[in-house]
Amino acid sequence: MVELQSLRTDDFDYQLPPKFIAQIPAESRDLASMMVLHRGAIEVAHRRFNDIESYLNPGDALVLNDTRVLPARLRGKKESGGKVELLLLRRVAQRTWAVMVGGSGMGVDARVEISDGNVSAMVLEDLGGPRRLVRFSRAITPMLGEIGEIPLPPYIATELRDGERYQTVYAANAGSAAAPTAGLHFTADLLADIVSKGVKIVMVTLHVGMDTFASVKAEMVSDHRIQQEWFCLEENAAETINSVRDGGGRVIAVGTTTVRVLETAARGGSCGEVTPMSGETGVFITPGYRFRAVDALVTNFHLPRSTPLMMVAAFLGAKGRMKILQAYQIAMQARYRFYSFGDAMLIL
Repeated sequence: MVELQSLRTDDFDYQLPPKFIAQIPAESRDLASMMVLHRGAIEVAHRRFNDIESYLNPGDALVLNDTRVLPARLRGKKESGGKVELLLLRRVAQRTWAVMVGGSGMGVDARVEISDGNVSAMVLEDLGGPRRLVRFSRAITPMLGEIGEIPLPPYIATELRDGERYQTVYAANAGSAAAPTAGLHFTADLLADIVSKGVKIVMVTLHVGMDTFASVKAEMVSDHRIQQEWFCLEENAAETINSVRDGGGRVIAVGTTTVRVLETAARGGSCGEVTPMSGETGVFITPGYRFRAVDALVTNFHLPRSTPLMMVAAFLGAKGRMKILQAYQIAMQARYRFYSFGDAMLIL
């Protein structure tokens, strides 16, 4: 068992030449490359993503995060005339949001005009770093389609012509500042083929925050405080997952955000049983964690020093940190594409 207190953030660092960072999506979602790892073996296999069907069995459950990315980037100007950006992170009340600001001079009581003054925002509280609590002059959710932009990750410099390529094909519940990127590889046809094989498709929701792109700054992993994110696991989804497990099927989580939902909902259960619930989750999964609800994982290639990378290392079990970093070196040698628009990994 790995003690969290002994884990250093530097242990999850690696060097990635910029040429491996995918700037645009694959031409076809399901033709991205997919690395397949078995937790009990050293070898890896190289496949296309649409081969995932062959790794799924009748009676399994494929669990997807159906969150939808908000057009959460707002461009405005301060009273001084200077430009500023607000990135919506989480709604606290009808007109009050936690945001990330891009621009200086955004202290308490600072005001920003957005959409040529059609709406304004005032800073209520400094939440630390670039985060602020702001109150808008009116409810902005209905306006976001007109005044907001889809916020791409900071490492993507190429303009995205079709904003739907940064949404999963099953995105339904708007609320995220970032996409659950492991799910970007699925097409409607591929999901239909998976269902026809006898695999259950289960939807959960977790609204993804920007911490998914942030490197952990603390020297020791135990000193990091992960961002709380809102999630929902409905009763019918819980019943399906529990019946699949009772029948001997596997629960395959698509993305680290889905893992957070399932492991939060299983922490009070036994034998992997999940309980319907919703609210905020701050579960922080690092090597040494005992997984209760997840048997297999679909994920992407993650940033150095990031919490998703730590979770994947944990899922690989004993010596998981070494295994995942070795797999990433193999991926670079095989010219895999990394990060949000990059290729996939299946861990069984």
